[in-house]
Amino acid sequence: MTAHTSTARATAAEATRVTGTIRYWAAAKSAAGLPEEPYLAVTLGEALAEVRRRHADNARLLQVLTHCSYLVDGNQVGTRDHATVPLTEGGTVEALPPFAGG
Repeated sequence: MTAHTSTARATAAEATRVTGTIRYWAAAKSAAGLPEEPYLAVTLGEALAEVRRRHADNARLLQVLTHCSYLVDGNQVGTRDHATVPLTEGGTVEALPPFAGG
């Protein structure tokens, strides 16, 4: 692989990234210390990896995120692999921790 090919691939990957907002609810909001923050990513998996890097020193948030359910643009992610869930420009990811009560 030439340097030109590597650069072209990196540029293509960068071009597909979109911006949006990740919103934290309940325990996730409390752990993050903020209600929302921006993302720049292609997939939910990439956005969450960026959140984990950004908050690497926040063990409480990292733990809460492992238990969250996620909505992307209002649609449940469910058990889908986060790396396969595409994000849209201006979209919203909702991080929903388990709720107690009825």
